[in-house]
Amino acid sequence: MREALLALLSKEPSHGYELHRRLSAALGDAQAELNPGQVYVALSRLERGGLVAVRDVPQGSRPDKKVYEVTAAGRELVAQWLAELGWRKPAPVDFHLKLVAAATTRLADPVALVDAQRRELLRRLADLQRALAAQPAADDGAVLLEGAVLSLEADLRWLEVCERHWAGRRS
Repeated sequence: MREALLALLSKEPSHGYELHRRLSAALGDAQAELNPGQVYVALSRLERGGLVAVRDVPQGSRPDKKVYEVTAAGRELVAQWLAELGWRKPAPVDFHLKLVAAATTRLADPVALVDAQRRELLRRLADLQRALAAQPAADDGAVLLEGAVLSLEADLRWLEVCERHWAGRRS
């Protein structure tokens, strides 16, 4: 989220509520509602890191509002982030290790674990597909939902490979 906040601030200085609203609109229904506190915590960290500067803007009879502005260091980080070609997606290492441990210790059946994981991923996939069907196609969040659907479909194919592997080791 920090790079996205910096990118939004690179366009124009903003206060936290504006940033929260813009991030929520960008994510659409693809993510559980973004907590405004997350935005303010991230902004505080960015300020401490010298990536944003904050100034108080008087609002007449209302309390001053804090307006955040990206610094040169923040702009440099945004440029690096935008040039980065990869994205972070954790490999299913933990699940793989769970299967190996189950098979080694015989505390659980790896094929049963794969089946349980498959049911959970199918449930998530159905939820995402419903959300995608309800999302206007032109909405930016629809693209994110589509990516999440495709990722889950790939994970389900990987579980098929796991099931074949561990079922073959049984015999």
